[in-house]
Amino acid sequence: MMGITMDQSTHSRPLRQQPLPEAFPGVHAMDSEEEEAVLRVCRSRSLFRYYGIHPQQEVKQFEGEFAHFLGVRHALAVTSGTTALQVALAALQVGPGQEVIVPAYLWVSVVAAVVNMGAIPVLAEIDETFGLDVDDVSRRITPRTAGMIVVHMSGAPANIVPLAALARERGIFVVEDCAQCVGGHVAGQPVGTFGDMGIYSFQANKNMSSGEAGAVVTNDPVLAARAIASHDLGYARDHSDQLLVRDSQVSTWGRGCRLDELRAAVLRVQLRKLPVTVRRMQSSNQIIRRALERAGIHFRSVADPQGDTGSFLILVHPDEASARRVVARSRWHGIACSCTETSNTVLIDYGLHIYSNIPSLVLKHGSGAPGFPWSLAENSSSVYEYGPGSCPVSDALFRRSQLLAIPSCLDDQDEQDVIAGILDGIA
Repeated sequence: MMGITMDQSTHSRPLRQQPLPEAFPGVHAMDSEEEEAVLRVCRSRSLFRYYGIHPQQEVKQFEGEFAHFLGVRHALAVTSGTTALQVALAALQVGPGQEVIVPAYLWVSVVAAVVNMGAIPVLAEIDETFGLDVDDVSRRITPRTAGMIVVHMSGAPANIVPLAALARERGIFVVEDCAQCVGGHVAGQPVGTFGDMGIYSFQANKNMSSGEAGAVVTNDPVLAARAIASHDLGYARDHSDQLLVRDSQVSTWGRGCRLDELRAAVLRVQLRKLPVTVRRMQSSNQIIRRALERAGIHFRSVADPQGDTGSFLILVHPDEASARRVVARSRWHGIACSCTETSNTVLIDYGLHIYSNIPSLVLKHGSGAPGFPWSLAENSSSVYEYGPGSCPVSDALFRRSQLLAIPSCLDDQDEQDVIAGILDGIA
């Protein structure tokens, strides 16, 4: 990776002495309501979701409230966004001999979920939304393709409508990864509800948070039953939470990633606060974007600008040198959170979010057995490479794009500092 160097500036001193607030949207919304929710569960002495001394049914209530929020029939709470991906793929019965298309811009957990199921990840280019490019996906579908994972990255929806249509036409599944886009939508329809299944993350830096947790949603009752079985003991449950051990149509092997009552209680509060959290980020995002657009700066396209949760801006510069100059100068001005590498960076440097920065993928390291799943006989026809250059269109975009986090608690001065710091970098 190239180092970042500073250029000449119209400012002799940094605009800020302190970094921007941390980019933890849900965390900034926390107050005594979350404390009281946790205390309520602790006082019940019933922290497990399915039984206890005085069960509070926090997980079940959260699942119902989250399903209602999204307008879906089934929601299942799990321990993380990573386990949500694993549970969704298990419900879809992904395994050896199958391929799953994933975007070049993602999080490492997306490919990990595919690999751990014994299937082969197939990289596809991103488009100007920084989500899967529908034309490139179409070219990469083979007889072994089981489905695709559409990742709504950096707070904004991908171009999901044509992707979902392509999947229906070609008979493959769609899993929507909404980990970074909880509360986003396209034409009023929430992300996560266009495909067969949607997954969400409630980790510390997400739009709503309980520290770590996730959810899987679907409108398909069979997929919902398989997800319940996969996240639990390998068997579905009825409406009274009794195990259906005699249901041979659903029985499988469980992963034991049930959510606990403590985190569910926090999430119920965070869900009520989510619209306000998103509006705050959207407001700052739009103020900054409009000012920079007037100066001629270009941004990624957004499938539905009203459905962008606002947690990030992606600036697209003419070339890599320009991108690095703007990042360097704006960092010098304090335009970043305390971790500059994840809050203000050239996208190619964005760690495990970029396919070629994931060593285990590039080197095809095994999960368990050496080389698994690439070494399996069932996968012998799926020959792919994952190093730099595998997705040249995306690589070129990564090198000239700047990722800028938009915390949910910026004040007027913070916003003006961001604008001035960026403009100074292009001066």
